[in-house]
Amino acid sequence: MNNIEFGNYLYELRKKNEFTQRAVAYQLGVSDKAVSKWEMGKSKPPLEKLKLLSVLYNEPLDKLLNTMETTNKAKIHKIVLTGGPCAGKTTALTWINDYFSKRGYTVLVIPSTAKELLNGGLTPYTCFENYDYQLCRIKLQKEKEKIYEEAAKRLKKDKILIIYEKGMLDSKAYMKEVEFKKALKEIETNEIKERDKYDAVFHLESAAKGKAKEYNLSNRLGKEESPKEARAVDDKIISAWTGHPHFRIIDNNCSFNEKMERLIRDITSFLGEPQPYEIERKFLIEYPNLKELEKMPNCTKVDITQTYLKSSNSTERRIRARGIDGDYLYYLTEKRKVSNVKRVETTKRITKDDYLRLLLEEDNKLHSIHKTRYCLSENSQYFEIDIYPEWHNQAVIEIELNNENQEIKWPKHIKIIKEVTEDNTFKNRQMAKEMPEEII
Repeated sequence: MNNIEFGNYLYELRKKNEFTQRAVAYQLGVSDKAVSKWEMGKSKPPLEKLKLLSVLYNEPLDKLLNTMETTNKAKIHKIVLTGGPCAGKTTALTWINDYFSKRGYTVLVIPSTAKELLNGGLTPYTCFENYDYQLCRIKLQKEKEKIYEEAAKRLKKDKILIIYEKGMLDSKAYMKEVEFKKALKEIETNEIKERDKYDAVFHLESAAKGKAKEYNLSNRLGKEESPKEARAVDDKIISAWTGHPHFRIIDNNCSFNEKMERLIRDITSFLGEPQPYEIERKFLIEYPNLKELEKMPNCTKVDITQTYLKSSNSTERRIRARGIDGDYLYYLTEKRKVSNVKRVETTKRITKDDYLRLLLEEDNKLHSIHKTRYCLSENSQYFEIDIYPEWHNQAVIEIELNNENQEIKWPKHIKIIKEVTEDNTFKNRQMAKEMPEEII
């Protein structure tokens, strides 16, 4: 747990015992603001107040202390490593384990569920219909994740990195859309929840894309796939994960060792070792054909509501509700500018209750931004197209790059008007003050 999660824990205890913040403050001899800060995760109660809370909430003191200690120590990052056939995932796991173990991380690897089923004699080509096999895979994946994550919370370690060798959404690449939704319904969940529960997803491109000579026809599922079939599988996996807020594609435009080095750099940047740099470029485009976008298998639609919080001049704080059709997840993001195209950015998942409480810190000088985002993976790059309800002739497209000189391979149907990376008019914070008028 982090401070916000511990704050939510205190909040739930107070609600369970039907106390108001004012009543708790009176019993403890503190101000309402102090109780609010504890529940918002901005601070933690000192030991003498924690003892009083133990009595007031009828909660054992050792449990309160253990929970608070866990929030102080355990920082758990959940990362999916996925990719097409013969992409280098096995080697990548060795690189990740060696590199981050040396940097103080406890690395836990959840092995491929498909491999486990194969080793146990279960494949979609022998004992089961494909749907039955994939349902077994999904159920086993869910149970494994639960066990590893519970174990991680109990570890007395400062930094924990859980690597999932393929995640829940990988099954989608091998199923029909209606089958995948049926399977998730059977385990009482939904696609957005399962996709976005991971902190980041890194996709290693199959060697069949651009490295045909290095492609090995024999994969680990007991089925030989031609380079053409492997490319198709790779595309389906990318489509399955498209829409995740931190999805990165590691392509083959380099040697294999350089590919591994790039993966390590990208994970390092995401973890903030030493700093999580974001290199982003933004362009104004002609209003796209939304019906065509929604037909594309490599495009996912999400709705976003973004609210800015009161913050200092050097740091920007915002919260987001992100999802579709009533299924939402919530995030708190803090950004600090380094240069015109480079920023330090940290994002963490928060609960709905955290989100609602943080809304109380809304900067009333800025209005909330509502937009529909189309996440598009194409040409081994990941684009985000933002559609604003106030605009009817133009939209904004963003792409995060590996370096400031990386070439952008634009999708054919995107028509660029101009770059607006350094144009403050089109920065979200400025747009929250006043939506810029359309220029076409």
